[in-house]
Order: sequence, then C-alpha cells, then structure tokens
Amino acid sequence: MHVLLVEDEVPLAEMVRRGLAAEGYAVQVTHDGVAGLAAASSGRHDVVVLDIMLPGLSGYRVLERMRAAGNWTPVLMLTAKDGEYDEADAFDLGADDYLVKPFSFVVLLARLRSLLRRRGDARPSVLQVGTLRLDPARHRVFRDDTEITLTPREFGVLEHLMRRAGEVVTKTDILRAVWDAHYEGEVNVVEVYVGYLRRKIDAPFGTASIETLRGVGYRMADPTPA
Repeated sequence: MHVLLVEDEVPLAEMVRRGLAAEGYAVQVTHDGVAGLAAASSGRHDVVVLDIMLPGLSGYRVLERMRAAGNWTPVLMLTAKDGEYDEADAFDLGADDYLVKPFSFVVLLARLRSLLRRRGDARPSVLQVGTLRLDPARHRVFRDDTEITLTPREFGVLEHLMRRAGEVVTKTDILRAVWDAHYEGEVNVVEVYVGYLRRKIDAPFGTASIETLRGVGYRMADPTPA
C-alpha cells in the first residue's frame, strides 16, 4: 500500500515514515502544501496523511483542490488543531478522518487500515435517479438541466442515497459512510442534512425523491409530485 505523508515537521514526518515502512507501507513524504498537492495529484497513493498547517498551501486548500479535481483518495488530517470547528471544516471539505497531535501510532495505523478498507467501494462515473444526476468525479449535481449547488457533506449524503437507490438506508449507515468513522455526535444530524437536501433537490422542482420510513431510515426513489 502506498501512503503520501504531507507534514512540515521533519522529525515527526521521519518518525511516522519509519513506523509505516516497518509495517510494510511504501511512504512518500513531502514537507509543504504545494509539493503535497502535486504528489497527491499523481494518483499513485492509496491514502494521504495531511497536516493542516503547511507552508505554501494549507492542508485545507490541498484537500479542497483534490476534491474539486475529482481526486477521491482517502485523506486523514493529522494536525495540532483540535478545535471542533477545525474538525468540522476538514470534514466539510471532504476529509475522511481526523487525528490530533500528539497521537498514538497504534491508533494511526488502525485509522489507516479503516480508510484502506473503505477505499474498495468504487465510485461510478455518473449516478442517476429519475431526472436527478450526480457526477462524483466532477462533484456536480443536476435536476434535468439545472445545476444544484451542495456543500461537501450534503453531496456525500446524496451520493450515498443514490448509490443505494431503491434500498432502505439507516441513519447509522449514512453516518458511517459520510461522517468520520469515529463520529460520536447525535445520529439525528442525518435528519438535518436530509432536510437540507430536500430543500435543494426537490422543493424548487415540486418533487419528492427521498422517502422517510419512520423508525427505519430513508429510501431514494424516482421522484413523485410533492
């Protein structure tokens, strides 16, 4: 497995590199955001470990540009910034996990293994349910010919529902797929985001695409008149 480590603290980067190499990972290390983005864009890596506070280009901007370019390589943010808003910003930009310094190397390995397991779920080129289309590679959503602007989190929830169109998807399933695997907040946050989606993908078009099954979850289907 190939890991890209983008970390400007050279001693820490070398310690992590040696530890990962001892576990059998092939590790490429860069020490600034510009070089990190260039390396991440090569498509040669299975996972990226990305610091936030980087010279040249912050980890936030590296992540943002990766996702905007359709690069879905799993990203674990490794940072000293431990505020809840910092973490929320990272996930909203498309991070897959978030680990605060100082950290346990054993936990880092476990998080990487989790990300690598999830990476096996290949993304299709375009998803379509009725007149709603979602392009994961270009990160764009359309209802007929009208483009709909979604936040990264809204996009993730919609993609998960569309990938399982016709199936009942629980709130827990959505949390595990779209939020951090270690998220410990309220499961009802999913209801909030489903509400956001309905106001964007259905309400303006007079349709109802996301069915609520009370006590069970949600189901994405061909839209019916609202």
